Amino acid sequence: MLRRLYDWTLSLAARPSAPYALAAVSFSESSFFPVPPDVMLLPMMLARPDRAWLYGTICTVTSVLGGVFGYMIGLLMYDTVGLWLIDLYGLSDKVELFRTWYEQYGSWVIVLGGLTPLPYKLVTIMSGLASYNLLWFILLSFLARGARFYFIALLMSRFGPSIKALIDRHFNLIAALSVALFIGGFAAVKFLF
Repeated sequence: MLRRLYDWTLSLAARPSAPYALAAVSFSESSFFPVPPDVMLLPMMLARPDRAWLYGTICTVTSVLGGVFGYMIGLLMYDTVGLWLIDLYGLSDKVELFRTWYEQYGSWVIVLGGLTPLPYKLVTIMSGLASYNLLWFILLSFLARGARFYFIALLMSRFGPSIKALIDRHFNLIAALSVALFIGGFAAVKFLF
């Protein structure tokens, strides 16, 4: 089943509409959608390593724009939409922790949220709720999200064909490890934070 999904995703990457879908997923993940853009980004870069930098740029720009949307949810609509989203993703118990982190670490919360598996949507919404300086938020988001997506672009533009051949050869093992990492990442965020 995962093999068919992988092959299907690679076939979608060749479509002219793929960059628009990537932009939509990247934007929405930063504010309300649960699926990270990496799910589309990696197969698209594997299918077209020559476009890795373009795809990295699309993800960076739309992720930051989506982050501003999430910021506005936190700033202007936290009591309605913001709380609903945080409850929807089971992150209600993390709100006070994030408030404490903002008081202690400020901008590092945004940088780490943009680079790591921490739920970036929580970072964007909480940044708005905390009335964090919007220009600094945008700048730090560009730095963190850009570093993340351009690092992937660098790897895929240089090693994409080799990585694709490796995945094709050892798909079942890589798929199992990816699922384990995905579940482990969510469990770590849930229980550690």
